[in-house]
Amino acid sequence: MAETKEKAPKADKQPKATTKPSGGKGKDKGGAAFATEAAPKSVDGTPRLKTYYEQTVRPALVKQFGLTNPHQVPRIVKIVLNVGLGEGAKNPKLIDTVADELAIITGQKPVIRRAKKAIANFGLRQGMPVGVSVTLRNARMYEFLDRFINVSTPRVRDFRGLPDKSFDGRGNYTIGIKEQMIFPEIEFDKVETIHGMDITVVTDAGRDDLAMALLREFGWPFRGGTPVAAA
Repeated sequence: MAETKEKAPKADKQPKATTKPSGGKGKDKGGAAFATEAAPKSVDGTPRLKTYYEQTVRPALVKQFGLTNPHQVPRIVKIVLNVGLGEGAKNPKLIDTVADELAIITGQKPVIRRAKKAIANFGLRQGMPVGVSVTLRNARMYEFLDRFINVSTPRVRDFRGLPDKSFDGRGNYTIGIKEQMIFPEIEFDKVETIHGMDITVVTDAGRDDLAMALLREFGWPFRGGTPVAAA
């Protein structure tokens, strides 16, 4: 009789890991290192700072301020980027260029701001373009905040932190950026004009001390402070 060969039993397949091991350091899309334990990333693709807010920032603010009502815990509502271009009325190409740059930085189509009334001394007529702005909410807001804190601000020349006196008394924070070159999405060789912008972080805190604590927990680089969300 012919000998029959017995098939060797197949080795058990090891299940693929669905989550990254905790601890250690990783890199976000912008290349900035971050502590995976301090800012966990959700499996479903939720922005890591949104997860970080729910798991770390909210409990920290509740403990720090003794908040008993969950609706008292502040949150960031939106982030607004605004570029004022007085010379845009005479140079429409400049408006288009700045709009394209803001779209690259934020991943969202900007809105052209137009003059609400005519000013003869400035040669300005009603309806002429005078600026470009973008309003970020939800996922894009958190993604921009992450890149701005951990990637863009360290690129500022002689950076010593952002001012802590730029609140408006109602929990909103505005800073001015001198040039768009701090954003890694902008290619230096393709820049035609250096321009600045205003960045406003709108919160529902209602008061400055609570809003400042919120931004600190996110790792906002105030002068004399150390980022929390960044490694």
